[in-house]
Amino acid sequence: MAQDISRKTINCPHCAHTMHIELDTTQGDQNYYDTCPNCCAELHLNMHIDDYNQVIQLTIDADDEQVF
Repeated sequence: MAQDISRKTINCPHCAHTMHIELDTTQGDQNYYDTCPNCCAELHLNMHIDDYNQVIQLTIDADDEQVF
């Protein structure tokens, strides 16, 4: 992508706290965990880079769903 760093505003799925994050797109698609600075809950972030359409798709998940 043209930019190596992208800034996004997201909300914590646990407490709805708004936070600003920077995404490093130089490593391609990424799947990682971060912590909410407000409620200290774990966030699961999944970033997909669509180079053809020049779009970054970011999914934020509470990662607390149970599969039966």
